[in-house]
Amino acid sequence: MPKKKVQTETTTKPKARTPEEPEKEVKPKAAASKKAAPKKAESVQKKKAPKKAATPKKAAPAPQEEKVPELTVEEFPQLPEQILPQPRRSIAFIGSECYPFVKTGGLGDVMYALPRSLIRQNCDVKVILPRYKCIPWEYQEKMVYRGEFTMNLCSDGRSFYVGIMEYVWDGVVYDFIDNEEFFSSGNPYVNLIDDIPKFCFFSKAALAALNYMDWVPDIIHCHDWQAALVPVYLRTLFEGTPVASAKVMLTIHNLRFQGIYNIPTIRYWSGLPDYVFNKDALKQGYEDANMMKGGITYANMVTTVSYTYAGEIQSPFYGENLDAHLRYHSGKLRGIVNGIDYGTWNSYTDSMLAAPYDITNVLQKKKENKRALQEQLGLVQDDHVFVIGLISRLTDQKGLDLVNEILPSLIDGHTQVVILGTGDWRYENSFRYFEIVYKGSVCSNIMYDEGRAHRIYAGADALLVPSLFEPCGLTQLTAMHYGTIPIVRETGGLRDTVQPYNQFSNDGNGFTFDRYDPGLLLDAINRAKTLYFTNRWCWDEMVQRDMDKDVSWDNSARQYRDLYLELKP
Repeated sequence: MPKKKVQTETTTKPKARTPEEPEKEVKPKAAASKKAAPKKAESVQKKKAPKKAATPKKAAPAPQEEKVPELTVEEFPQLPEQILPQPRRSIAFIGSECYPFVKTGGLGDVMYALPRSLIRQNCDVKVILPRYKCIPWEYQEKMVYRGEFTMNLCSDGRSFYVGIMEYVWDGVVYDFIDNEEFFSSGNPYVNLIDDIPKFCFFSKAALAALNYMDWVPDIIHCHDWQAALVPVYLRTLFEGTPVASAKVMLTIHNLRFQGIYNIPTIRYWSGLPDYVFNKDALKQGYEDANMMKGGITYANMVTTVSYTYAGEIQSPFYGENLDAHLRYHSGKLRGIVNGIDYGTWNSYTDSMLAAPYDITNVLQKKKENKRALQEQLGLVQDDHVFVIGLISRLTDQKGLDLVNEILPSLIDGHTQVVILGTGDWRYENSFRYFEIVYKGSVCSNIMYDEGRAHRIYAGADALLVPSLFEPCGLTQLTAMHYGTIPIVRETGGLRDTVQPYNQFSNDGNGFTFDRYDPGLLLDAINRAKTLYFTNRWCWDEMVQRDMDKDVSWDNSARQYRDLYLELKP
């Protein structure tokens, strides 16, 4: 197939094709196929209906006597046209990672689970990702070639090949942007020197690919700094092309990472006009450009992953030097808490557990899972000790300096601590030391093992999340879904999802502390232990209350859909 050179300033319609652009040999008919499918379904129904009415003529009165009265309210949920929210919206997700293709953190989970939930909210979803070489072959071999073109990228007119490979799974279309020069490294993120050109190319190529495929979404939903130039491109170089009619939303998953580099480098690799490199858009300080800052400026709406974090990042402590910029754009800033995927995290169907369970038998089965966890990890096997789990990246953000300070005070003969994760060497070494000193009471798993994580969620009594800051947090949500009580600091999504236990009204779903202080963390743990050992009836009620709480992506997807409709009624 001859390659097509895509100019970002022009549309991909035939009448707008420049003289040097050859006509595409195979032009995708995505829009036409969508229109054709309903017509086909309607024609089939029209042909079948007369046969049923014409063959048994004596059955003609039956619809009046039996079928009409039987259409009760309870039967309506089985009819898709009755339950799908209207109107339908088309959404293009643009991000740097997505489970199961490639995942390094929570962004990969969001890019996987939210589109699948939006399908159930009557959204047509396409996810656009880089085609990294590290994507497992089991997915690469099933990708279908959709086309290719060349795209001018750099300020000196330098062009690059753009290939499009497609993979369809559970109603979601995944389009992978292919280019060996940018995506051949083993990991999705290497260093800023390599990552800045890579994600300048990816942001522009994603928009050019939408034009090439003639698929113009209602909303373009881009994620984190790696896709933050999408709104900038859309409102500058792509103005006047079909895709420019879309509204654009930018989600901040962690403001600490912003894509900051010197202006000449980003100006060269992005090819963006000089006027966007000003203090109100990309410019930061005297000589740097900030890709996240530019995305915030040009996006129609900015979201982050919890209501509290949306407020926190407008303050100097949490704002990572963008607090003033975010306060200026606060009118378009929203917060929606993430969810967890019930297909992956389901204690009743979880084959990794020693004893799967649900809310009806959680109190007995958690004891069995606790014994199995103690046996596997070499802890003293005792049904009556209080087991605390900690599943985390071992970094300062996660509050592990507080844990280091109080851990010797926790080991009292009635408490065990299980740690799982990797990260900074000083935390890895300190937790290894605690395991040696408190053998049988502390187990430090300096690794990440998916099966072991599942077993800790099921076997622990409480889960510790004492973060310095936490945009959303998923571990506390998973813990609650598995009947494990969270002990958290009141920040970001932890504050939004964990209501502190009130001993007088016997409500709440966890234990919390506010100031970042080791003494307050120890106090929160001791309050949890006191309830566990002295009032097990109230503790068990909280376990069942947590399991009954809706922390699924369906709840979050409904809120995102409302924002999409707000952007494009």
